[in-house]
Amino acid sequence: MNYRKISLAALFLLTSQQVVFAQVTKTDSVKTKDEKVIEGVQLRGNANKKSESAILVEQKKAIIQKQSMGTEEISRKGISNVEQGLTKVTGINTVDGRGIFVRGLEERYNTLLINNLGSPSNNPFQKIIALKQFPTDVVGKLNIYKTFNANLYADFAGATFDIETLTYEKPFSKVEFSVGVNSVSSFRNFRISENANTMKGYVGLNSEDRKLPSEVRGYIPENYQFTKDESIHSFKDSWNVDVVKSLPNTSIGFTTAQKFRVNDTSSLGLLFSINQGSSYEYRNGKKNQFVYNGNSIILNNNLNKTQYNYEIESSALLGLGFKSQKTEINLNAIFLQNADNMIQDFSGYRNNQIQAPEFFRVNQLDISRFTDVQLFASHKINERNQIRGGASWVNNHFSQPDRKIFNGTPVNANNETEISYGGNNFIRQYLDVNGKNYFSGYAEYVLNLGEKSGKEYPYTFTLGYNGFFDKRSNSYRFIFGRNNTNAAGIMVDIDNLQDTLNQSIQNNEIYFQESAWNFEYRSFMYQLVNAGYLTFNYKPNQNWDILLGMRAESNTNLTRYKNSDSLPNSPFINLERNQTFILPSLSVKKTLNNSSNIRFSASKTITRPILIEYMPITYINPDNENIIGNKDLKNSENYNLDLKYEVFPTSKELFAVNLFAKKIDNAIERSFVASGNSNGQTITFYNAKHAILAGIELEGIFALKRIHENLEKFSLGANATLMYSEVKRSAAQSGETDAEANRKRTLQGAAPFTINADIKYETKNRNNFSRTASLVYNVTGKKIYGVGFSKLDNIYEKPFHQLDFVYSNQINKNWNYKFSVQNILNDTYKLDLGENSLVTVDSNSLIMTDFKRGTTYSLTVGYSF
Repeated sequence: MNYRKISLAALFLLTSQQVVFAQVTKTDSVKTKDEKVIEGVQLRGNANKKSESAILVEQKKAIIQKQSMGTEEISRKGISNVEQGLTKVTGINTVDGRGIFVRGLEERYNTLLINNLGSPSNNPFQKIIALKQFPTDVVGKLNIYKTFNANLYADFAGATFDIETLTYEKPFSKVEFSVGVNSVSSFRNFRISENANTMKGYVGLNSEDRKLPSEVRGYIPENYQFTKDESIHSFKDSWNVDVVKSLPNTSIGFTTAQKFRVNDTSSLGLLFSINQGSSYEYRNGKKNQFVYNGNSIILNNNLNKTQYNYEIESSALLGLGFKSQKTEINLNAIFLQNADNMIQDFSGYRNNQIQAPEFFRVNQLDISRFTDVQLFASHKINERNQIRGGASWVNNHFSQPDRKIFNGTPVNANNETEISYGGNNFIRQYLDVNGKNYFSGYAEYVLNLGEKSGKEYPYTFTLGYNGFFDKRSNSYRFIFGRNNTNAAGIMVDIDNLQDTLNQSIQNNEIYFQESAWNFEYRSFMYQLVNAGYLTFNYKPNQNWDILLGMRAESNTNLTRYKNSDSLPNSPFINLERNQTFILPSLSVKKTLNNSSNIRFSASKTITRPILIEYMPITYINPDNENIIGNKDLKNSENYNLDLKYEVFPTSKELFAVNLFAKKIDNAIERSFVASGNSNGQTITFYNAKHAILAGIELEGIFALKRIHENLEKFSLGANATLMYSEVKRSAAQSGETDAEANRKRTLQGAAPFTINADIKYETKNRNNFSRTASLVYNVTGKKIYGVGFSKLDNIYEKPFHQLDFVYSNQINKNWNYKFSVQNILNDTYKLDLGENSLVTVDSNSLIMTDFKRGTTYSLTVGYSF
């Protein structure tokens, strides 16, 4: 271990002006005949189990349908985070940062594991952690399970993702730096919260200045009125906004894995990785809203929205491991932090006030901190008996502190706006979702019976347990600007409000006051899952592999809340659900010959809703598009069938056809309903009676030398999913537009098709190091974003075409670089009102949301030693 080199690397990391970490794996080339060249860190000596060819062999042998992505493929495709990696897998895509979609099903149908241990979401608006926060520097392999087995958590309809962290097989250290510019977002005038544009903001500590003031923190809301001095000094974060030139997106990371020999049969491992990245994103486009006014559908909001996101992502991983011939023990500590500083400027009219144009601004910080400590181990008692187990503790916190909203009347193009006090023109919101203690664990015993044939026993029994406990404490509070006088017509610079506000406070024109007690301000949510499972794997001969599973899962949900009739001192209402699910599974693999298999699987699973979907609050947005959680939402119950044929012509090629079908009872759907106060629309969630889905997946990886020998350096990978879906509505959905028109419709969020494709060109230099160029394309079909009610058609998310180019070059054993162009087509993201509303739409456009992301050009340089 070269301590001097590590010290130099650490010095470089600490003195860099931009401490950033998006990552790109690099290539460590091995020249010997028997060893493989991998793009990415070589994790296992001579037989790299995470190379593309090794993973194909693993996929071929596995009894369940599992797809994986190792370090080689991650590096070749220029993947810097887990989310990017998963979108290269058959039937998986992501749109507009709303998580991972599998087979056209939204994120709520997925589950995340980290080293086989449960992981909660660090954001109440998402089912699982935003996987772009996981840098690929800490990833050894991504596993994607599309069929269910009893040892997986029952929350399964789309897929289960399991992130395996790096192992310690080959010592290495590396430093990487990345810089990128975007055609829309870089080198432009960019608005950023005043406290975010500081060193504290860069490391995510500006959230401390946005905490609820001490005068009301820890107390029940009761109309507390802030004094003059308190109104000025108790709020540490300013209403001012800095206008800066947006810099290139940057990232930096340092990773080291070291192995220490204890004796001839055992070793210790150390893994340390630290990464940080900063990015600027600018969006500009429509944010419209339609409502039914009793005669026709009108354009209620006609707004232009300009959004500025300055995002900081930080991650760290410390791993310790012990390995001997029979025992392996690993201790990991993972830290993820995401700070998204956002400014949203709206101009136009809302509430159909065509003659009263407005300007309003949202100054928001989303901050999440996720700490996961894991201990997991396995022990081979003998050839027939094995045990393994693990446990984790997670400290998980999300908040939107001091979300500031103000509005006024635009006066001219010089940033001047006319404001008045009162009338909810100045609002500060404080959302806090605290998951301080999340516990997860598993234990498993494996017994092999019968006479061994080759490397396998004909009978394998697995008895196991896994489960988790999750507690969330939620708080949602408001502070308003109140007027002492009828002061109006005050001219302000929209970027420099604070001095004017301070002077008005001194003049007794405005003061701040917390809202009166609100029954929604506080709630608690508990979830306890305990499950036992038994599987029996039977291999009567080399051609048949049969896996039977049975899982019994106990699910306890408790929501503690108060309703509109409750008094401040009233006890909480307990909404408790206790359910036990008996979940059978069957997987069968028939080996037809040395290169092809046919597979069948059947299972029953469940789906739990996303936190915001059943959280008992009304989340307020100034564009009159509020979100109301449905506390009565039920878990879905899913019945899954898969039939797959696959052929592996060579060790690097694959062709597969997969037929699948699902019946989802109590399918969860996002819906747009008329607001209770008649202004705008509300997003809420309902259970359908059931949904039926059926589809086909096609996947191929081909060497193009099959076409012509001059194409021997080219390979093509492509996959596509075609899917049909149909919903039967529940009584709660009787008011939806399609029900009123007696029309069938597809499942909300289910896309009729997805396509992913990439073409790779690979050569070797004279020292046998790789140079690869890849062109990667993906698209998803038009799907329902939200179900329409009150005579409005559904809201549809339009197809978004993305084309990326990645070139990587391993110069020598130490240096590599990677150049990528992302979103070459720069397609427009769109949400449109459908064309089949039941009354006339008085608008010449059906656009609700549109914007362009721009094209990003990135260069990454890595040095390994």
